[in-house]
Amino acid sequence: MAFNIYFKKVGYVYQPNSPFEFKALTDISLSINKASVTAIIGHTGSGKSTLLQHLNALIKPTSGVVKIGGQEISNKTNNKNLKYLRQKVGIVFQFSEAQLFEETVLKDVAFGPQNFGFSKEEAEIKARFALKQVGIAKELFNRSPFELSGGQMRRVAIAGILAINPDILVLDEPTTGLDPKGKMEMMAMFYRLHKKYKTTLVLVSHSMDDVVYFADFVYVLEKGKVIKAGTPAEIFADSSWLKEKQIELPTAGKFSLKLQEKGIKFKQLPLTIEELTNQLVDYIFYKQENINE
Repeated sequence: MAFNIYFKKVGYVYQPNSPFEFKALTDISLSINKASVTAIIGHTGSGKSTLLQHLNALIKPTSGVVKIGGQEISNKTNNKNLKYLRQKVGIVFQFSEAQLFEETVLKDVAFGPQNFGFSKEEAEIKARFALKQVGIAKELFNRSPFELSGGQMRRVAIAGILAINPDILVLDEPTTGLDPKGKMEMMAMFYRLHKKYKTTLVLVSHSMDDVVYFADFVYVLEKGKVIKAGTPAEIFADSSWLKEKQIELPTAGKFSLKLQEKGIKFKQLPLTIEELTNQLVDYIFYKQENINE
């Protein structure tokens, strides 16, 4: 099954026909390609988390259709038909370590595969492999997950999702609460899994550095609507528009703007450290050649 993802005019309303009715999504139409890394960005309240919950039918559209692979999900879809989809789409929520509950690391990670019908022995094989993928040492397998560090606990929780072999991995602020080194290691781990297994990644993050370093394509949400879509370079090209929409430039982009104010000219605004370094080298050589002439 080719797990391309399509949203067609999807709307979602919380508590419809009540005094607390709230329209979270309006006419969302987008597509996410198989084996891509797609980022969903926008300030708080833009509808990002609501959109993500549609990806494995934690919630179903109030209107419109979500199509994942060959399966369509609408407000009429029977929950009995969603088990296979939920095995193929894993969601890593913020503070995913809060979902740990078993007495040992191995049992916790094996729970998911057993819940999807694998035997205890098969589930443990999958759990051991998943724990290896996230860098948890064998000597920790029989420890209580609650004896581990915060970073290790999060890796165990992620292993529990990987153990069901999802084709799509949905990341909802997966590095929240981690230190800078832990954030980089976590994102590098997800990207490594993406490259090795062709896993489709859907990323929601407030870190624009994560977006420019890892995403192939970006959707910007505002008040439940898609207001812009494109590559990271296209999304971050207009700094005035980003400021208006309360979206930060990545770190290298912000530094580059300060350099522009001091008279350094760039062919296009650098968004990563590598791009900034390369353009600065070109600029220095260009200036030196002009001086020599």
